[in-house]
Amino acid sequence: MTMSQHDQATADLLSLFAPGATLDNEELVIGGCRASELAASVGTPALIIDESALRARARHYRDGLASRWPNSQVMWASKSLPCTALYRVMHEEGLGIDVAGGGELVMALSAGADPSNFVLHGNAKTERELEMAIAAGVGTIVIDNFDDIDRLERMVPDVQAVLVRVMPNVDAATHDAISTGHSNSKFGLSLDDAKRAIERLGASDRLRLDGLHVHVGSQILDTKPFTRAVEAIAGLGEFRVYDLGGGLGARYTCDMQVPPIEEYLDALVTAAHEHLPSSARILIEPGRSMVAETAMTLYSVVTVKHGPTRSFVAVDGGMGDNLEVSLYGQAFDATVANRVGRGELFSLVGRHCESGDQLIESVALREPRVGDLIAVPVTGAYCMTMANNYNGALRPPIVMVNNGEAHVVQRRETYDDLVGRDVAWPGARRRSSD
Repeated sequence: MTMSQHDQATADLLSLFAPGATLDNEELVIGGCRASELAASVGTPALIIDESALRARARHYRDGLASRWPNSQVMWASKSLPCTALYRVMHEEGLGIDVAGGGELVMALSAGADPSNFVLHGNAKTERELEMAIAAGVGTIVIDNFDDIDRLERMVPDVQAVLVRVMPNVDAATHDAISTGHSNSKFGLSLDDAKRAIERLGASDRLRLDGLHVHVGSQILDTKPFTRAVEAIAGLGEFRVYDLGGGLGARYTCDMQVPPIEEYLDALVTAAHEHLPSSARILIEPGRSMVAETAMTLYSVVTVKHGPTRSFVAVDGGMGDNLEVSLYGQAFDATVANRVGRGELFSLVGRHCESGDQLIESVALREPRVGDLIAVPVTGAYCMTMANNYNGALRPPIVMVNNGEAHVVQRRETYDDLVGRDVAWPGARRRSSD
């Protein structure tokens, strides 16, 4: 590789990290913090979020939508990275919050966010979750099935605003596990059932039907499915509110092409002008595209193994902190953080006892050695959401960096946490005395 090729490869790598990422003597610097200093202070694995990049992304969405459709609101899809500190950031930046369960609701409330600016989702909302939402004063609850209507009409003491989630019968080019707009989705009501739900809600004295919700999936790299979904729901009538969901993809690798936010918003708003009432309030729910590219995961190299046909770099994390590869087949990139650049091809694998615990099948790493740091960019969305305790692994900390300062906003789990929920039971005592 020539010097110019090396420089270009390094620049391409840096472009995957949060804006403002730089090098200092070939070492990765995020939010003004060197990778080695972060690893020394918080350990590895760790999820590192650039706060400045996160806030800039939130404002980009907020201002971009408002300039195109003033009567609008960006609702952050918090399932992408449920963490109290992020709820606080999104609230401070003027975004509403999309929650999809009791735990997310609790965290959002703990962050001081305004529940009247929440949207509650879920294809199987329990009575307990609905009770929590009603008691907290959640602004909007999305009707996903007729059982939601039955429960809410019985539980709501006064009046509750609702939206009907519509299955638009739109297939988006994404993994089956994150495709939600097709006719066999578990989410939402078919167009015919949506008509029945609309009619029923129109006669309710407890549930105020504000409008419709639609969502076609996640990691979508083409704007056409979004516009087709808008067109699909337009025939259901005119409403005060249309929640057009989220789903815009993130750029995980250098060769991946993703529509910019401007193109995505232009497509949505153009479709809204064409098919929806001009007086309607438009909501959108970005999740992955809001947080993915603002974060990276930092690992330590535990072992390097050279085989006859394949060489491995194994790190101290893996499918315990990133299930996206195993679950969705999501592609990632990586670099040696203390020696950024390309080199020999390796399989980057984790430490868990599964052959499927593979972060990247083939990635060019520059002279990886035991003790080196590996940085995997674009891990802000769904990685920590699905973090688990496989092999008793401890879920990593979340660290916010900004202007050279690093703050742990969610601590690393401890072994005490793993046994802290255990409860003594009589059978164990009986067996031990046998």
